[in-house]
This record gives sequence, C-alpha cells and structure tokens, in this order.
Amino acid sequence: MDNNKQNPAAASGFKFENPDAAGKIYRRILTGDRPTGPLHLGHYCGSLKNRVALQDKYDTFILIADIQALTTNFDHPELLKQNIFQVALDYLAVGITPEKSTIIIQSMIPEIAELTIFFSMFISINALKHNPTIKTEAKERGYKELNYGFLGYPVSQTADITIFKADLVPVGIDQLPHIELSRKIVRRFNELYGSTLIEPEALLSEFPKLIGLDGNLKMSKSYGNAIFLSDDFDTVKSKIRTALTDKSRIHPSDPGHPDICTIFSYHKTFSNIDLTKNTENDCINGSIGCVQCKNNLFESIKNILIPMNEKRQYYKERASEIWDILLTGTNKAKKIAEETLREVKNDMKINYF
Repeated sequence: MDNNKQNPAAASGFKFENPDAAGKIYRRILTGDRPTGPLHLGHYCGSLKNRVALQDKYDTFILIADIQALTTNFDHPELLKQNIFQVALDYLAVGITPEKSTIIIQSMIPEIAELTIFFSMFISINALKHNPTIKTEAKERGYKELNYGFLGYPVSQTADITIFKADLVPVGIDQLPHIELSRKIVRRFNELYGSTLIEPEALLSEFPKLIGLDGNLKMSKSYGNAIFLSDDFDTVKSKIRTALTDKSRIHPSDPGHPDICTIFSYHKTFSNIDLTKNTENDCINGSIGCVQCKNNLFESIKNILIPMNEKRQYYKERASEIWDILLTGTNKAKKIAEETLREVKNDMKINYF
C-alpha cells in the first residue's frame, strides 16, 4: 500500500525527525514570526521552545517578517520598530542565541521582495484564494476584501525560504498548505530555468496548540486571551485567575471534569507529571478547588518564566546590543540573499551586465 496516500503529511514533504538520530539531516532551517506585538505562551509552546532545541542541530535562520506584518497592520507602520525590538527581546529571553541562530529583519533584505515578484508569475490568483490557511485567517479576521499583500503571503513566504536556501521549515499542521505551495513554486522555477533553488521540506511540530484563557481554540493577542512572555508575575497570576474552568463546578468539593478545563490543559503543558496526575485525580474526586488548582499552575508557569526574566532583564539594560545582533544577522543573511538572486537571474537569463 502506498503510505503517501495514507499520510498527506508525508506526501507533502513533511519530515518527522527522530530526536535521537545522530548527525544533521539538513543544513539550514528557516522559521520566524510577524512582529505584531509581544509573543505569548502559545508561541513558546508552538515554536519558540522547539527553536531553542533545533538551533543546536541546524544552521538556524529566524526571520522577523515585518513586511508580512503590514499585510494586516498596514495602517500602523510606526509600530513596527518597537514590535521588532520586542520580538527580538522575546527570542533572546527564551534562549535563542546569536551564536547559534541568525536573526534577520525581513525588510532589510530587498532581494526577498525581488524574488517574490518573480515567483508571483508562477501562481494563479485562484490558487491563492483557495489556499485553506489564507481562507481560515481571512475568516477569523472578518475580511470581506483581501488586499494583494495578504493574498500573496504564501508567495512572499516562498521567497523568504528560498532566498536563504533553507532545506527545512519547522511548521504546524495548519501551515502545510503554505509549504506545499512553496514546493510547487520552486519545482516550477527549477523546471523552467534550472536547479538553483532548493525545494523546501517541512518539519512538523508535534507540540500542541495552547488554547486561550477564555477557552478559545487559539491563544492570541487579538482575542485578548493570552499570557505574554513579558508579563510580570502579578499579571500572570491575575490572568490565570480569570481563565475558564469547568463551568459545572460550583463548590470546591464538586467533582470536576479536567478534560474540559482550560487550566488542566495548561497543567499538562507546564506542570510536571506528578503534579498533573495529582491535579487530575483531585479534580475528579472534588478534593481540590479551582482557586488552588490555578495557584499551583501559576507556580509551574512562574518556574518556566524565571530564567526568561533574567535574560530579558540583561538585554533590556543593553538595548543597543539587541540592535547589533539584528544588524549582524541581517548583514550575514543579505550576503546569502544577494548570491541566491544572482544565481536566479543567471538561470532566467536576465542578468544583463
């Protein structure tokens, strides 16, 4: 039986890496975020924690995608500089280091924009409109009309990946359509002009998505249901107190249903195995109230945030060092981008002089 027919992820270029495998499988990975505000625990669970581990194994490029941030925040470009700084500070706080990871500001690499234009020739408007990730995000944001930048996000993302010749892109399952579209664009380019570009493959993140404090399926700044990595401990504790729990529990002694409780889902992510198991049993038996359960969770999250806060404080006192890290990473990446674009133009026979 054809396993690819049974497994759409495998058919679409996903790689499920064995963490015990020796040696590097790929040379370079590309990942990143749009700087639309501070990062939160959902980002930490879904990508940042993974990046810290991956940077020890791969040549890691992390893109702060400020141009793509304009697709949904084009009316407030003045916020970008502070947001870029905040995202970079969050990166450094969680343990991403400039010695292991190259952090890049997207808009400072004009070759990305040029390659995006070339790639736009290989994709139809209908294909972009029917991209399920674009459709989902447009629906979430209530967009009735899509601007060109938003619709063309997957094309821009393809340029991000290929300009640095990344072999691998760590993503969640919801990003699979983007990566498959990138692979199609690259295959089309290589069929027409040569084999300069690397067809990227996706490394599927197996980390679960963190639901919002309000029980929403997604923790998000726009939903107002997030705990930010930069929140102080009083704020974190206050937010945890407001989190949705089992609505059927009126008294602390009432039997609970941890499987439908937001707080218990956080325990499974942030608390140790013993505390999580005890919390589950105590909730079912009605021997722990929601207030105590939330206090226990706060201590678990606090222990994770303490080392982050120490790194954050170090870099906050050295703001110029953050900008130096960004400049150094961007300059390094630009040299690679310039060479890739030169090769692309040579293949296309449009390098005239």
